[in-house]
Amino acid sequence: MTEVKAYGTESKEADLKQIKIERRDLKENDVEIEILYCGVCHSDIHAAKNDWGNTTYTLVPGHEIVGKVKQVGDKVSKYKKGDLVGVGCMVDSCQECSACKDDLEQFCEKGMVGTYNGENKHTGKQTFGGYSTSITVREEFVVSVPENLDLKAVAPLLCAGITTYSPLNHWNVKKGDKVGIIGLGGLGHMGIKFAHAMGAETYMITTSPDKADDAKKLGADAVLISKNEDEMKEHHGTFDFLLNTVPVKHDINPYLQLLKRDSTMVMVGAIEPLEPMHGGNIIMGRKRVAGSLIGGIKETQEMLDFCGDNNVTSEIELIEIKDINKAFERVQDSDVKYRFVIDMSSLK
Repeated sequence: MTEVKAYGTESKEADLKQIKIERRDLKENDVEIEILYCGVCHSDIHAAKNDWGNTTYTLVPGHEIVGKVKQVGDKVSKYKKGDLVGVGCMVDSCQECSACKDDLEQFCEKGMVGTYNGENKHTGKQTFGGYSTSITVREEFVVSVPENLDLKAVAPLLCAGITTYSPLNHWNVKKGDKVGIIGLGGLGHMGIKFAHAMGAETYMITTSPDKADDAKKLGADAVLISKNEDEMKEHHGTFDFLLNTVPVKHDINPYLQLLKRDSTMVMVGAIEPLEPMHGGNIIMGRKRVAGSLIGGIKETQEMLDFCGDNNVTSEIELIEIKDINKAFERVQDSDVKYRFVIDMSSLK
């Protein structure tokens, strides 16, 4: 085991502070990565505060990791020292079940291993995330980062990026489709960028008129204010696909009325109970409400390659690790456009 510097918390009431953690010794299929940048996801805050009731302390968050390969195990074939790589929300799975064989490790039937707050299959100890100077991950859960992209702006692609790319890709969004992205935040801003890059007629659907200018700068063709009933009625039955990124309980009925016959709204934000849905809104038109969780490793690599080809990255604010507790507060206040990224060289 190797001791490295990290930032973590000992309880839901405590701030994050500098600590030391242990990383496992390099195994034959492992890649050791020097972490250069790590994105700050709202899930990091939920975990730190034990909002979901499953946090094990000490917790070191961070699952939007970009770095450089330091060394590789003897049987690693895909990576070499110096390569630019990324690690997302998971670092292991059984690799044997039907989901894993279908390149959907996030749905591993035995449970995928989270990058943090999971159980390390190799040591039996807790996994620690990217708020640290290095991480050791099995080769199968490492992805290559296109060299033409701004590295610090790549980090959020490993969670916010794949979370929005995967449903757009799975439901075959294509040029000419009318696509609505509901909610403009860390996820929503990536949804706009991807839908636009895929050639869709992209609408930002928001409760806030003051977000219109930003949405158009990000690639939205138009903005639909969901509180404006007349505007909403004008678009009833016209959308080919809706991506709902709203992270809290809300009423999905008005959005379902926007869908065409046989079209789908995919939920990626609200992992909690929703307001009651009126069955008529899906029965009348054979419409669907679906969900999506990040993406498998193969699709994550496809997403990064797409970003390299189309010059897609996140809109970020770069911070030092010492400012992470303030950043947590600002995320909760929706005071960031649109993702914090930690410069891990500031961890000394």
